[in-house]
Amino acid sequence: MLAYCRRNPPTLSGDHRLISVIERYRNPCFHSFRLYSGIEREIVLRSHHFGRVWPVVGRLEPSKRKLRHFLVASSSLETTITDEKVERKRKLDVIVAALLTVVLGVGNRVLYKLALIPLRQYPFFLAQLATFGYVVVYFLILHFRYNAGIVTDEMLSLSKTPYVAIGLFEALAAASGMAAGANLSGASIPILSQTFLVWQLLFSVLFLGRRYKLNQIFGCVFVVIGVIVTVASGSGAGLSMKEYGIFWSLLMVISFMLQAADTVLKEVVFVNAAKELKGGSVDLFVVNSYGSGFQAIFICLLLPFLSKLWGVPFNQLPAYLKDGAVCFVNLGSLTSGCEGAPLLPVLFVVVNMAFNISLLHLIKISSAVVSCLASSFSGMMHVEFSCVYDN
Repeated sequence: MLAYCRRNPPTLSGDHRLISVIERYRNPCFHSFRLYSGIEREIVLRSHHFGRVWPVVGRLEPSKRKLRHFLVASSSLETTITDEKVERKRKLDVIVAALLTVVLGVGNRVLYKLALIPLRQYPFFLAQLATFGYVVVYFLILHFRYNAGIVTDEMLSLSKTPYVAIGLFEALAAASGMAAGANLSGASIPILSQTFLVWQLLFSVLFLGRRYKLNQIFGCVFVVIGVIVTVASGSGAGLSMKEYGIFWSLLMVISFMLQAADTVLKEVVFVNAAKELKGGSVDLFVVNSYGSGFQAIFICLLLPFLSKLWGVPFNQLPAYLKDGAVCFVNLGSLTSGCEGAPLLPVLFVVVNMAFNISLLHLIKISSAVVSCLASSFSGMMHVEFSCVYDN
């Protein structure tokens, strides 16, 4: 509007110049706004798109000073409209990313069950294939993005301490989750997983300074009460938890606490990186690559403990991994019962990687709480699909 209004014919008075310009350039100036005058000759712009009335400082007088006031107010109005368009686009991006995360989350859970069909005797091999395979793939993608100029030296020079903590949290969450899952029934784990959102909100308040509404706090309290009542009850999932002991239930809750700390810490990394990069943003493959790298290091340190949880003695671990690799490749006469490999395991690894990338992207553009809700909703959808399939 500013550029068009400066092209006024110099022979017209101020009020006629202004009205003629708006009428002349109908598409840029008049399509979104109507001009209302007559109230003490003040200018008012009304927007069809936003339903707002915008008073503009100045009067319809043949004065260059008043006309400059109008131009300044018009420029401010355009800035406000641009900000609202950006905000609407951001919300749309969050919705699309959340829906994609839900779809990939459901596919991830379904393909995990399918991948265990050929590797039913080697689930620990599948877990390690995913863990160490991610490190190779993520760093390859990071290398290509660095050569393309997407990843900069400033991003790579950021402190690596948060990535160490991310890797440690992910490794400890996997170890505690495996230990608790091996001693709990399948019905109790979804109940205990409801504490994940509670930990998310708590850590967001403590480390990000977030404030939540009273109804959101009440919702978290009800979740905690529901979990406690279920554990203390004598039927269903609560009975299974009492049979296996409270210790394993608490260990599973700690596993979800570590997962929540991991996601909130990733959001903290993005927030701090935006400050250090002066408004820029760290590439998500930098976070994924270094986080997965340190996770693999801590997994290696925990291998004796993890192999025992899977029922594989540590001294037999090399032979177990070798047999798992043979079954994964599915070549030769020694691979009886490995039908479906390597296609199904590879599909699981690819979809699981895409799910992790979409989850981190959702954290980057929204928050850890939104990513938690999307992940939880994908779990609910998977349960519904499983019930329909079983029936």
